Amino acid sequence: MSPTQKQRVFSALEVAKICGVVNQTVINWIRAGHLKASITPGGQFRIYPEDLKTFLDSKGMRVPEELQGLVSGTLETILVVEDDQVYNDLLRAQLQRIFPKATIWAAFDGFEAGSLLGVHKPRVVVLDINLPGVNGQELCRRIKLEPGFDRPLVIAVTASDDPNLGPQILELGADAFFRKPFDHEELVKVIRTVLKW
Repeated sequence: MSPTQKQRVFSALEVAKICGVVNQTVINWIRAGHLKASITPGGQFRIYPEDLKTFLDSKGMRVPEELQGLVSGTLETILVVEDDQVYNDLLRAQLQRIFPKATIWAAFDGFEAGSLLGVHKPRVVVLDINLPGVNGQELCRRIKLEPGFDRPLVIAVTASDDPNLGPQILELGADAFFRKPFDHEELVKVIRTVLKW
């Protein structure tokens, strides 16, 4: 998804057409908690592509080609949060080479990261702990607690030699921790193992 694209969402009526049912059936699924949806200020249901695909898969229903394309694009998304421009560029270039189909975003502070997390909902966040603005520990905590971020895989990194940082960040919800300099192949291994990329 390019930065200028608006994320595609589905109405209850569109989902009904995909599933071959009436609109009320989809509304019943949503109200019963079978299909995840958000509600607009006007009271209309909106369903995100990944939630619709999860529902269709769980019911053994066919996933339309448009939806498959939307989901495959959003699932392979990585956000690198690192205030060092050179290191951010280097890491993104390496990840892009290894995961050529992935969309990789860059953030250079905690505030920018929060904005990108809300808009793009990356599946993986490589998070430097020592950031200007919102620090990495606070950001990690927010990522794991805020349902709107879809709880991505968080890989925390730091150049600090503080022995307490690793246990602290893991306790806050990080899925892995690396101290710089680290072997980038190990980071890639974590991504592949957890996300099956």
